[in-house]
Amino acid sequence: MAIKAVLFDLDDTLLWDDRSVKEAFEATCQTGSAETGLNAVALEESVRKEARALYESYETFPFTKMIGINPFEGLWANFAEGDQEEFWKLRKLAPVYREESWYRGLKALGTDNRELASKLAEMFPAERRKRPYIYEEETFQVLNALKGKVKLLLLTNGSPDLQKEKLAGVPELAPYFDHIIISGEFGRGKPDTSIFYHAMNLLQITPEEGLMVGDKLTTDILGSNSVGMHSVWVNRHGAQRSDEIVPAYEVKHLSELFGIIESLA
Repeated sequence: MAIKAVLFDLDDTLLWDDRSVKEAFEATCQTGSAETGLNAVALEESVRKEARALYESYETFPFTKMIGINPFEGLWANFAEGDQEEFWKLRKLAPVYREESWYRGLKALGTDNRELASKLAEMFPAERRKRPYIYEEETFQVLNALKGKVKLLLLTNGSPDLQKEKLAGVPELAPYFDHIIISGEFGRGKPDTSIFYHAMNLLQITPEEGLMVGDKLTTDILGSNSVGMHSVWVNRHGAQRSDEIVPAYEVKHLSELFGIIESLA
């Protein structure tokens, strides 16, 4: 059966989020290093570790895990949108979480400096917002070729305001899509089957008429497999996988989608 719609994940599928976060950490940790003499790489590792542990300790963690908001998004998100009670809690928690993550990261390396932690906690979001990267040789090339030939839907996990801010950073991106679904607005995140059924309902397609494209096996691929949709794992860096979650297709470059769609015609 011919493919009538392609569903794209956003982060690290169309937007190069890992690079944005990595460079924001590097810039912020260089400042921390200059003021303390600490190794910038060690500081980044320490803050990432402490942020992850702190994030998982909060009562909001099951919700953020279900919606698909990771600890490093929490280091720059404001959680200004979202109807659920948990978003209200996250709005209050976010400034505390940001500062405490940097404070604990510094302290773990022997630097007890709350003032510096506060400075770095404010610097990181600013540095992240400067870096709205896309995959320049893939994203628009593929979207331009697909637009008008199939329906396009963006299916992204995350906080509504943060995902919208990411899209606003690359304003050419959103107009390609017939529909944009953000897990924080819908109320469940990938791999929950309900968000995939919602997408198919909007697109008016059967599972066999859809192609889900994403970089995460545990969300994009597991969810689309669970509803019987064709799945494409974007594996740009040669990651190894087990046989627990098996994509229908695996690609290193988004241009490989054209051959897949043609083979399913």
